[in-house]
Amino acid sequence: MPAPYPMLVETNVAIPMRDGANLRANVYRPEAPGTFPVLMTFGPYGKDVPLKQFMQEAWDRLNETYPEVLAASSCKHLVFERPDPEMWIPDGYVLINVDSRGAGKSAGKLDPNSSGEFRDFFDAIEWAGAQGFSNGKVGLLGISYYAASQWFVAAMKPKYLSAILPWQGTYDFYRDRTRLDGIYSAGFLKRWWNASVLRNQYGNPKTNCTDIYTGERVTGPESLTDEQLKANASNYLEDVLAHPLNDDFYKDRTPDLSKIEVPALVVANWGGLGLHTRGTVRGFMGLASKEKWLKVQGGSYFHTFLQPKNVALQKRFFDRYLKEIQNGWESEPRVEVQIRAAGDTIKRTAQAGDWPIPEAKFTKYSLDAAAKTILTEEPRSAASASYPAISEGITFSTPVFAQETEIVGPVKARLYVSSSTADMDLFATICAFDAAGKEMTFIGAPEPKTPVTQGWLRVSQRKLDPARTLEYLPYYPHDERQPLKPGEIYEVDLEIWPMALALPPGSTLTLTIQGKDFERAGETGPMRGVAWFTHDEPRDRPAELFHGTNTLHTGGTHDSYLLLPVLA
Repeated sequence: MPAPYPMLVETNVAIPMRDGANLRANVYRPEAPGTFPVLMTFGPYGKDVPLKQFMQEAWDRLNETYPEVLAASSCKHLVFERPDPEMWIPDGYVLINVDSRGAGKSAGKLDPNSSGEFRDFFDAIEWAGAQGFSNGKVGLLGISYYAASQWFVAAMKPKYLSAILPWQGTYDFYRDRTRLDGIYSAGFLKRWWNASVLRNQYGNPKTNCTDIYTGERVTGPESLTDEQLKANASNYLEDVLAHPLNDDFYKDRTPDLSKIEVPALVVANWGGLGLHTRGTVRGFMGLASKEKWLKVQGGSYFHTFLQPKNVALQKRFFDRYLKEIQNGWESEPRVEVQIRAAGDTIKRTAQAGDWPIPEAKFTKYSLDAAAKTILTEEPRSAASASYPAISEGITFSTPVFAQETEIVGPVKARLYVSSSTADMDLFATICAFDAAGKEMTFIGAPEPKTPVTQGWLRVSQRKLDPARTLEYLPYYPHDERQPLKPGEIYEVDLEIWPMALALPPGSTLTLTIQGKDFERAGETGPMRGVAWFTHDEPRDRPAELFHGTNTLHTGGTHDSYLLLPVLA
């Protein structure tokens, strides 16, 4: 093995944009002659913010639970959701972390997820690929925001972009990032905008974050007034609220996946309910790339990214496509899925040639509103059950599974519903219980006790796109509202996000249908089942439309059912 390269750190390097602006970046590179492949991240969280200051709980968990990460790095240069330079530069890579326009040390108007930001990202990639230290190949690597933006800029086809590795980041700006199939993601958006973005806006003198390298504040030399800061930022939350349907505002922020042809390693995480999991998996499905791989993992999406074994996986991919090393990467399984089990453990990793796993048999389980059961046979008679929308709703339960059963893949519920009002929101939650009746919960981001999976839908936006809908996977264009007639019954195909679970003998599954966010009875504080991924903005969910009485109809001509992908 060659000796590791020493690391040279260059801070606040100016990267010119096509309009004459300069964005600021930290460049970490080998202190040695020669050219090297470049990895880039681009976003608004502040390239100089220590992880401990950005998110204390992430830093604490790293120290408490992941000693192998701390053994591999001093973590001095580690910032939230970006690669650790110490893990890359010694092996002959350049890492460039860019503050997007209006964020951190980059002056200008803060406009996250906009077409302007994607153009800036494109320009930064082209600048990096042409530098004297670059071998002409640029790869993209990062989590969440730093994954989601990869989809869009890759669809723009920068000349030097050679591979992408989005780690747990949805591609769909409407359906996942801002409106869960029509429902405004109030809790996440407000927290994200204020705590993650505006806190580190360029020129903000009130930030509580200090530069890793200088000890000064991370938001640049200028001190802007509140009025100047407001004028220098998009009105993100209000803009999303002002656009309830999937119009040009969202289409300008959602990529055409069919234009992405570079090699891609896509990594999703089961703990991303409410934001990233579905969109990361669907992103993989939509890529035009012939060389593409999907891994779906359990555990903490952030900390697993940093684990040496996963960094080694990332390097194998980039060694192949940025260094052109013939390392056998092509023989890597196209799809690998970690199947979770009781105790928040991983039972095994399933390998397959595609997603959904071809061996999965989509099995119909009918709902019975009278008995509140989920059975493989249809109920003997029609029934209905009503619930106040803002309540715990209705819970259906399977019989005990007599033998170990693995359920892996997309999930769908076909429901026949009616409402006392002109609209209704569906919140569907699947939970699992062991033979002793104890719920199987799983770590999420940041909820410590997530259910197995969930699904959401605004029923007035139930219209399907026939060209993109599969029997097991609905797709809603969300381009018009079709109000309900109170009391009339409507057929709705509800997408429930994918799952992978090994159920031991004696366990059961439940499906809860309600008109509000899932919460466990008796829990207190923000962590009650969905953390801050809540949907309670009254301007989006006015009481006259969404606080009525909802009814679920089953049996007979209204065969409501759950479609589960059963492996064994």
